[in-house]
Amino acid sequence: MTQDISDASTFAPEFEDDNSLIKVIGVGGGGGNAVNYMYAQNIPNVTYVLCNTDKQALENSPVGHKVILGYNITKGRGAGNKPEIGRECAEASADDIRNLFTDGTEMVFVTAGMGGGTGTGAAPVVARIAKEAGKLTIGIVTVPFMFEGNKKILKAIEGAEEMKKHVDALLVINNQNLIDLYKDLDFFNAFSKADDTLANAARSISEIISEKMYINVDFEDVRTTLKDAGTAVISTAIGEGPQRVTDAINNALTSPLLKKHDIKTAERLLLKFSVNRYGDKPLVAEEINQITAFTNDMSESIDVKWGIADDPSLGDKFKITVLAAGFEVTIRDGKSMKGDQDEEEEVINFGSSRDTAERSRTEEAANKKIEEIYGKERVNEKRRKAAKQRYVVLKPSQFDDPEIITLLEMTPTYNRDPKLNKQIAEMGEAGVSGDSIFNQNNERPSGENIISF
Repeated sequence: MTQDISDASTFAPEFEDDNSLIKVIGVGGGGGNAVNYMYAQNIPNVTYVLCNTDKQALENSPVGHKVILGYNITKGRGAGNKPEIGRECAEASADDIRNLFTDGTEMVFVTAGMGGGTGTGAAPVVARIAKEAGKLTIGIVTVPFMFEGNKKILKAIEGAEEMKKHVDALLVINNQNLIDLYKDLDFFNAFSKADDTLANAARSISEIISEKMYINVDFEDVRTTLKDAGTAVISTAIGEGPQRVTDAINNALTSPLLKKHDIKTAERLLLKFSVNRYGDKPLVAEEINQITAFTNDMSESIDVKWGIADDPSLGDKFKITVLAAGFEVTIRDGKSMKGDQDEEEEVINFGSSRDTAERSRTEEAANKKIEEIYGKERVNEKRRKAAKQRYVVLKPSQFDDPEIITLLEMTPTYNRDPKLNKQIAEMGEAGVSGDSIFNQNNERPSGENIISF
């Protein structure tokens, strides 16, 4: 669907369904893609809004409610991958954003992909305005795949940290976790899986609010769980067969959102169990005992609320929704790195000691942030792969070859790329591929006459 957009900042009709308690706002390209996906899911009790600096992206979306941010600044051409432009555009359109919250909305999801311009810069502004309007405000953001590079990752982390300041609870979806959990996904489906995870979060909240419950949880329980919670996770899973209850619980705890989070460390926990009351396998006493055992395993300091809903669509399956909040206010997706650091290496610096010290501190802080959210093992593996590409192995017969020596002198190890290594290795057909260096080091006899550069 293509919709012509005028130069006006806002081009949205009056909201047709004032009874919708939940509003999902997609900010920027990544947030817009997620909202387009969710819009097609027909989730009840939810309305959708797109906010973007990119006029064309808004025109091509089927979502009816749209706000073009900072048109007088960018003329609808986007933020150019600059968060500061995205932020400026959102501030310029603050009144239009504020008008989104004059209806019956009680809860606002602000979703964006971190690492670009509009989402990273504008989403925190949208969240701040929603919270100032008294709405329960939940941020759902994605951080990049590792292959997208450290520069984008660091920009994303900074954006998520800024987002965290302006929401009641922040949910961070680490795209890299999706690849690790769903190893057979192709590249494009990996992004769809992230959108699906976002949709499931909104759907889970909507179902808690709208479904008939026999042991009741409702919107006020959701508000109590998420209000000023800091960091939160939402996960839904289904179990079937003889161990359907325990399977559903275990599946929920291995969700991309809950990965590396121990819900026993949460301050507040809301659980919804769903079953087909009149199916061939209604909930039995032993399964109630399994639910009770799970909830009783929580610390007494955790505020636990749970309910049971009747869902005929489940057939003989069992479904659990986990809403956990009040983790340590951090966006890292892994255990603390304390006590798990490599020994400090001696570094030789050139230039003033003041400049190099400051640069070292900056790089160390940046590396620590990346390790905290992606895990030290992943980061080290990426470094190992990069290092392999810079090495070439020579045999003694090549030591006196002037062309090889010249190439080596002109390109120090840290500045070599795989193409150059291959060129050196092929000269005289005597080279060994850089990838074999690490495999040979531990197997090579101590007297073997091969030298690595």
